[in-house]
Amino acid sequence: MIENLNKYIDHTLLKPFATDSDIKKLCEDAKKYDFASVCVNPCYVALARKLLEGTDVKVCTVIGFPLGANKTEIKVAETECAYYDGCDEFDMVINVGRLKSRDYAYVKRDIEAVVRAARGKTVKVIIETFYLTPEEIGVASKLASDAGAHYVKTCTGFNDSIAKTEDIEIMAKNISPGVKIKASSGIRKYEQAKALIEAGAERLGTSSGVKIMEEAGGSEN
Repeated sequence: MIENLNKYIDHTLLKPFATDSDIKKLCEDAKKYDFASVCVNPCYVALARKLLEGTDVKVCTVIGFPLGANKTEIKVAETECAYYDGCDEFDMVINVGRLKSRDYAYVKRDIEAVVRAARGKTVKVIIETFYLTPEEIGVASKLASDAGAHYVKTCTGFNDSIAKTEDIEIMAKNISPGVKIKASSGIRKYEQAKALIEAGAERLGTSSGVKIMEEAGGSEN
């Protein structure tokens, strides 16, 4: 079993039909397993903050989610609102279309603006590897790293993608020392989680955190 596996997991619920009760259950599970964070939509940040008071489980939210095509000013406003609601970590989506148009200056400025709005708190940049070529994955990872992001993240999960170890390896080659990698999308089994961590991921975004922990408990690896 991967040591301290629970602290790799961002226990995630981003479905549009998630209710208050669902968020409460998410937070109960996160407290039970002492996960790294819960990742919720912006409207639930304040509730999660209240439910997790007195624990070391962080509150994470998403910015520009799931398309990344919001104007920078909107991403900044989302970040500021979540910051004042007590958010600890911000997972922002890059403007994928701008990246594929090779407007790299725009993409970098977009990230930098969110990093500033987060006021020193952790920013993870979702580059949507599912839509990118290996070359574009490398470029996006370097842009995020150069823009001050703390993590580069694979995917939103709002597509048919599955986090791949090959993508993690490309990302790792294009980020500065100290910048970390988060794998997300389709991570439902312990063996998947283990492979991604071994490839270099230091966080896992998954809605199957409890299942992964239960599988890990029965693993001899």
